[in-house]
Amino acid sequence: MLKFVKYHGLGNDFVVIDRPVSPREAVALCDRRFGVGADGVLMILPSEVADARMRILNADGSEPEMCGNGIRCVAKELWDSGKLRKDVIAIETGNGVLACTVRLGKDNFVDTVAVEMGRPRKEREKVNDPLTVSGRTFELTCVSMGNPHAITFVESREDLRALAEQYGPLIEKHEWFPKRTNVEFARVHGEQIELVVWERGCGITLACGTGACGTAAAAAWTGRAPKGRELSVHLLGGALGITVADDFSGVRMRGPARASFHGECDLERLVIEVPVATRMS
Repeated sequence: MLKFVKYHGLGNDFVVIDRPVSPREAVALCDRRFGVGADGVLMILPSEVADARMRILNADGSEPEMCGNGIRCVAKELWDSGKLRKDVIAIETGNGVLACTVRLGKDNFVDTVAVEMGRPRKEREKVNDPLTVSGRTFELTCVSMGNPHAITFVESREDLRALAEQYGPLIEKHEWFPKRTNVEFARVHGEQIELVVWERGCGITLACGTGACGTAAAAAWTGRAPKGRELSVHLLGGALGITVADDFSGVRMRGPARASFHGECDLERLVIEVPVATRMS
């Protein structure tokens, strides 16, 4: 039997376990009708360079380099389970070792986590690079937060979610992005940003931590938002506090992590019983 904890960061939900699983097993666990249901599986594994290592598998079995909401959940699980009782927890990721500062709530469990997410990197030379998909042109700012993001700022009053649902999958799989990309549709209001994310390997998600960080960096690069002050990034599941360093040397993400429930499942049987249509190709 596989023991797990179901976590979420602003509705971006995960099955958190302490051993490796295969991509096929992750697909079965994440199935929302026949499995536990999640956007991804977070594996907390030993590390030779940090307090722990986080490995991620998306709901489609693909492996992203980094997950901002996920790392907050991992930090909370390490503290709340008693495995680590440190104010700052170092977690190894596909984007290097990241420092996670935990803040406790009234119940003496972790309420919020602030993560030093590393330096944002421009993935293309232009910060406003036009891309046309299905007859519509979007100006993209392509940013890496250890994983790829293609951000477009929407000046009109159009519904951001509708845009993400229609154009997100087309941009995600465009030839510009041989490994696919996350796609962000954003609108800036001073120090507040509305954001809807089409997440690579998941589709529309209620929140994306790296997407919020990449979008804040893109807003600063294009002069839409200030550096050095915490921006409030409003996703479908709630808000994250994002601060872009004055010299773009790093991005700090602050937000909640929540445990939904503990459980266990017969993983071998689950993999067999998940319908073929929902498995990896």
